[in-house]
Amino acid sequence: MSIAIDGRPAERRDECRIRIAAAGDIHYGEREDDRERAAATFAALDGRVDVILLAGDLTTHGEPEQAQLVADAVRDLGVPVLTVLGNHDWHVDRADELEAVLTDAGVVVLDKDRSHHILDLCDTQLGIAGVKGFMGGFQGSHLPDFGEPSLRGVYRESVEEAEALDEGLRAIAMCPFRIVLMHYAPTTATLVGERETIWTFLGTDRLAPPLLEHNPDMVLHGHAHAGTFEGRLGEVPVYNVSVPVMGEDFWVFELTGERRRVPSEVH
Repeated sequence: MSIAIDGRPAERRDECRIRIAAAGDIHYGEREDDRERAAATFAALDGRVDVILLAGDLTTHGEPEQAQLVADAVRDLGVPVLTVLGNHDWHVDRADELEAVLTDAGVVVLDKDRSHHILDLCDTQLGIAGVKGFMGGFQGSHLPDFGEPSLRGVYRESVEEAEALDEGLRAIAMCPFRIVLMHYAPTTATLVGERETIWTFLGTDRLAPPLLEHNPDMVLHGHAHAGTFEGRLGEVPVYNVSVPVMGEDFWVFELTGERRRVPSEVH
């Protein structure tokens, strides 16, 4: 399996080529021209990609009306759109309504209750395992399962997200192409640039064991606006596709490989 991020074509004609547009933290809903911006941004992908993956924080405050901007922009696109929600999308606690708006436009919303989706593309299958993820910290800064119920609730949610991720990865295990989509970071490698004092709130390595066990072709996340674009978790490539990090509306990745399931190799 190869990942290209510079538009290189597949080297062999018998290989499958899947083009993925990815972005997180698009945060529509504050600017007066957001409807026009959203329409133009997504329309620019027409004919260029095979699937669009959104790594959460589609909105500024989680209002369903803000999600409607995204829904209207993608409704008539001829490619599948999948997303997870981010912390901004949960802010006003109307996530169910927000999800309904997106689903009505054909967007597949992944979360801990529905943590995978399989697409038939290029005469093969692309499996996406998706969860929001959560905060919780990394080595030396973990929030523990101890103390007040609210604090223990943070621990519990991070564990539930990791368990759902593992379940999603198991469900797509036989897909020739496998991608993980989340909002929070599973490693500090893509947090470099952010203040270390806030890393606990940007992700947790409790999400790492399923990734290391199942070895997906790549992991996409957002949330860390001042982080680093590319990192690794063991041998797994991890990309922070937060728009402020990329400096682009979307990043187009290209996965190439055999149409049948073979051990992945990243170049």
